[in-house]
Amino acid sequence: MNTMVDDESQSSHSTVDFVSLLDLKPRSVPREKIGFGGCRSVNEFEKLNRIGEGTYGIVYRAKDSKNDQIVALKKVRMDDKSEQDGISVSALREIHLLMTLKHPNIVHLNEVAVGKKLTSIFLVMEYCTQVKCIFIQLLKALVYLHKKHVVHRDLKVSNLLLNDDGCLKVADFGLARTFGEPNGEMTPRVVTLWYRSPELLFGSKEQGPYVDMWASGCILGELLIHRPLLPGKTDFEQINLIIGLLGTPTEKIWKGLNEMPALKDYNLRTQPYNKLKGVFEHQSSSCLQLLNALFTYDPHLRISAQAALNFRYFEEAPLPCDPSMMPSFPQHRNRKRQRKNSS
Repeated sequence: MNTMVDDESQSSHSTVDFVSLLDLKPRSVPREKIGFGGCRSVNEFEKLNRIGEGTYGIVYRAKDSKNDQIVALKKVRMDDKSEQDGISVSALREIHLLMTLKHPNIVHLNEVAVGKKLTSIFLVMEYCTQVKCIFIQLLKALVYLHKKHVVHRDLKVSNLLLNDDGCLKVADFGLARTFGEPNGEMTPRVVTLWYRSPELLFGSKEQGPYVDMWASGCILGELLIHRPLLPGKTDFEQINLIIGLLGTPTEKIWKGLNEMPALKDYNLRTQPYNKLKGVFEHQSSSCLQLLNALFTYDPHLRISAQAALNFRYFEEAPLPCDPSMMPSFPQHRNRKRQRKNSS
């Protein structure tokens, strides 16, 4: 691809000077042959949402209309002189490097797309999801906790912290307990309502790793749709939201359901359909399989953290980004925010 760095608007000039992105050497091209060249129009990509902003551009999650592939679309930031002087040296350098560097741990540049103006440049890159990075780290933390016979019992998004290196930290162990002890009954009134598993809502005092796995499913769903998945206000509403999403549980799929304390004087409404696919319509089949495994009604059949880590979902594109690529808040920003809050 060749990109203009000296755009003289005078129509009397017969050629325009360019710098080749392949070798950074100057080229002269007849004005009548200027156009998109080998680059596609950015209009061929559907912007889905904005996912970040760096020093030299804004990044969008987008869908390629040609093959429905999800990509990262970075609009190269231009300064005030771009209209006259062309693309900045820093932008040219980034494009040139990404076109020549090939490594599994370096983001892959698929192609370059252009807007209506020749100075409107978009880098079409592989999309690496932050959601998978966060969730993998959560599952690894749960593998460790559950091997230590510890159940957290209050997993929610607000109890997951990210340090400046993109490393996830599970916090708030105020409700955590060890499990597996004789007569180790626990109160069911734990776990923030939106993340509370059906067995807890139905009054079960037997608790284990499976309550954390249900909560982690709620967290994954929330990360994917950018809002709480099951935001009930009361136990009754929470139960109905779960049934509305997953269908009505039965004794056939959940052995012992009819013996649950809260169901002795309560009849569940009938809703025969699992609607996960409708809520997560843009997710892959392996993602839906993982969500269904996390949202298995019978707690003893619910997937473990170790088994969840082995799901194909984490090995298919888009791959999880490296923790070091996660957004962070530099310490000086944190201090500034703390001073503002204290004043």
